[in-house]
Amino acid sequence: MNAVIAPCQKLSMRQQYSRLFVVKTALSNCSSLKKKKLRETIHISPAYDIGDPVLDDDIFNDLSKTLQHYELTKSRSKKNKVFAKLAQMLMKARLKGAQKGHSLLKKKADALQMRFRMILNKIIETKTLMGEVMKEAAFSLAEAKFATGDFNQVVLQNVTKAQMKIRTKKDNVAGVTLPVFECYQDGTDTYELAGLARGGQQLAKLKKNYQSAVKLLVELASLQTSFITLDEVIKVTNRRVNAIEHVIIPRIENTLHYIISELDEVEREEFYRLKKIQDKKKIARAKADAIKADKKEQDRLTEAASLLDEGDDDLLF
Repeated sequence: MNAVIAPCQKLSMRQQYSRLFVVKTALSNCSSLKKKKLRETIHISPAYDIGDPVLDDDIFNDLSKTLQHYELTKSRSKKNKVFAKLAQMLMKARLKGAQKGHSLLKKKADALQMRFRMILNKIIETKTLMGEVMKEAAFSLAEAKFATGDFNQVVLQNVTKAQMKIRTKKDNVAGVTLPVFECYQDGTDTYELAGLARGGQQLAKLKKNYQSAVKLLVELASLQTSFITLDEVIKVTNRRVNAIEHVIIPRIENTLHYIISELDEVEREEFYRLKKIQDKKKIARAKADAIKADKKEQDRLTEAASLLDEGDDDLLF
C-alpha cells in the first residue's frame, strides 16, 4: 500500500475537511505505536497533523482498511497465541495419557506373556504325562478284554447317561477372560459291582485309568483353549503398544515441539518488535535533542548578532 496523502481537487472544501476530521479522529484515538505503524503503512506525511493535506477517495479507503486490518491482525495474534497455549496444554495432556496408556498396556502384555509361558509349560508337561496315561489305559483295556471277553455291546446297551461331566469357569488375567474346563463325577458309580463273575479287578482298573485319562484330556483342552486365547490377545496388545510407542507418542511430541517452536517464534518476534520500538524511540529522542540543541545554538547566535547590531549613540569610538 503506497498511498501518499496529497491535496485533492475533486472534492469540495467541506468534503475535504469532513474527511480530514474523520482521519484526525481515527489517529487521535490510536496509540503512538499504532499511529506510527499507520504512518509507515500508508506513508502519511508528518505535515498532516497541521491540517494542510487532504485525503483522496482511494487514500481514505486505504486508511479505513488499514485501521480494520491492524485491529483484526492484533486481535488474531492474541487469539492465535491463546489458542496455541490451549493446544499446547491439550497436547501435553494427550501425551501424558498416551504415556500412561503405553505403560499400562506394557504391564498388561508382560503379565499375559508370563501367563502364556506358564500355560505353555503346563501343556508340555500334560502332553508328556498324557502319553503315559493313555498307554496305561490301553493296557488296562487289553487286560480287561482278555479277562472278560468283548464287553463293548454290553456297555453300550446298559449305559444311559454319562457319569463324567464337564463344567466351565472363567479366569481373569489382566482383564482377559480365559475359559477353564473342569471335570467332575455326577452321582455315584452305579456299575461299581460290574464284573463280579470274572474280571472285576481288571474292569475297576480300566475305569480308574480311563477316568484319569479323561480328566487329563479335559485339563489339556482347557490349557490349549487358554493358550489360543492368550496368543490372540497378546498379539493385539503388542500391536497397540507398538502403535502408541512408535506412532502416537512421536506424532504428539512432534506436534508439541511445533507448537512450542511457534510460541518461541512469537516471543522472539515480540521481543524484536519491542527492541526495534525502543531503538526508534532512541533515534527519535536523539533527533529531537539535536533539533533542540540546534535551535538553542541558533537562538544564542541570533541573540548575539542582535546585540552587536544594536547602535548606542552615547558610545564614542
